[in-house]
Amino acid sequence: MSFSVLVCDDSNMARKQVLRSLPEQLSVNAQLATNGQEAVDLLRSQKFDILFLDLTMPVLDGLGVLQTLKDENITPAIFVISADIQPEMQTKVIELGAKAFLRKPVQLDVLNQNLKSHGFI
Repeated sequence: MSFSVLVCDDSNMARKQVLRSLPEQLSVNAQLATNGQEAVDLLRSQKFDILFLDLTMPVLDGLGVLQTLKDENITPAIFVISADIQPEMQTKVIELGAKAFLRKPVQLDVLNQNLKSHGFI
């Protein structure tokens, strides 16, 4: 089974690291966004199964993306990947609809565990 994936992070290196961390058995069609507004525009125009989302970005940050998606009932499985590991932030992203909060840089085993627990592998 193939999944459509959107990776949104302002860091090119972080976007590539997320893509490299995806398990081999997960067949994906991936697209990239460099800020939250690009991600929202893509999510409004096409369906994605999974969104990997950074929080700290220019134009529209990750919280803005989460709020917009919640308000517009756009429902990919959202995995936030961020270095902002404050417990309050983790709680907030889950309240806004994220499936999980993963610490940046994402660890392969943690990513795989989360994808498995949400039925993607």
